Amino acid sequence: MAKRVCIIGGGVIGLASAYALVRAGHEVTLIEARDSVGSETSFANGGQLSYRYVAPLADAGVPLQAIGWLLRGDSPLRLRPRLDLQQWRWMAAFLGACRGSVNKSNAAHLLRLASLSQDTLQRWREDDHLDGFDWRRNGKLVTFRHSATFEQARSKVTDILQQQVLSAVDCARLEPALADGGFVGGIYTPNEEVADCHAFCRRLAERLEASGRCRFLLGRRVTAIRHANGVVRAVELGDEVLPVEQLVLAAGHRSAELGLPGLALPLYPLKGYSLSVPIGPQHRAPSVSITDYDRKIVYARIGEQLRVAAMVDIVGFDARLEPKRLALMKRQALETFPLAGDYAHAVEWAGMRPATPTGVPLIGASVYSNLWLNLGHGALGFTLASGSGQLLAELIGQQVPSIDMQGLAPRAA
Repeated sequence: MAKRVCIIGGGVIGLASAYALVRAGHEVTLIEARDSVGSETSFANGGQLSYRYVAPLADAGVPLQAIGWLLRGDSPLRLRPRLDLQQWRWMAAFLGACRGSVNKSNAAHLLRLASLSQDTLQRWREDDHLDGFDWRRNGKLVTFRHSATFEQARSKVTDILQQQVLSAVDCARLEPALADGGFVGGIYTPNEEVADCHAFCRRLAERLEASGRCRFLLGRRVTAIRHANGVVRAVELGDEVLPVEQLVLAAGHRSAELGLPGLALPLYPLKGYSLSVPIGPQHRAPSVSITDYDRKIVYARIGEQLRVAAMVDIVGFDARLEPKRLALMKRQALETFPLAGDYAHAVEWAGMRPATPTGVPLIGASVYSNLWLNLGHGALGFTLASGSGQLLAELIGQQVPSIDMQGLAPRAA
């Protein structure tokens, strides 16, 4: 039976949820605080659809490694402690998840969701002819600068993930732009993909508008959610009250601001940065997606631009550009791919990736009978969006979910 669903959040997660729901025959109202969709965290992210590299940040050894990073001026991780209980609670839970067994379990949950997400996006592209967002299956090469990290990574290579171990010579043969990169080897996964997340958001919005089953309320911020007896009744948009039958919370790290009693959302923003570097005919940009493992920088060619993305800054809710961090990223990109594009005209961006301490998103029912969550995808939002939207549509439609929900369903508050 068709249901009326209201979604808070017009980023890639909210839009993918809306698209899956409309495909399933439901009626959707999507509320977005910005005047356009995909304008915050989804705007200029890394662009890699990394379906097989989904291991959470929290892992054994990470706290000690992080201490080393924090002592370096060129660290990919930065922590700015604040008088903020939310930050300290998140950090405590993150440290609790930094165990090998926990990481292995959570990585399995993410891999299951990522596989569904790749299949779902393929179905949308093929069945619905969804295009126009620079999608390519270009493969992903994780490169290593140090023999120790390379040996550690190659010991974990598995045929299940279709990974190939390559020497430095093999890496340069696969991707000629790497010839002078200073790498000792790499691990290549041929079935990984790349696309423009912001363009994807716009295409979904166009299809949703054309469907006649989705209404957009743009430039409207939800100021409160009305509830009674464990049921959500309405959302407040300033002075306007909008009744709801089913409500989906997909507003990223801002979701916690709505403060529903009994609903604990373990979310914190991990600030990241990107450069969008124009590519001209004279440039030599990599065609394969590259992850510089030791520097924690990703490179993805998206149409006629090279997207360079990096950094994890745990610094609160300040999304402003920080010149020193961007300058570091640009300098390292120039060292690795000096001829890849017009760095002088690179467009700078920063985004707040909503993360759970475990790295596993919250998808499904909440403590309120008609409130659903699709939150906490961290740096994997674009990768996991299609599968997360599909799962949510199945759950709201009271269908058996496509994959086992173990580890993905929200924990009770």
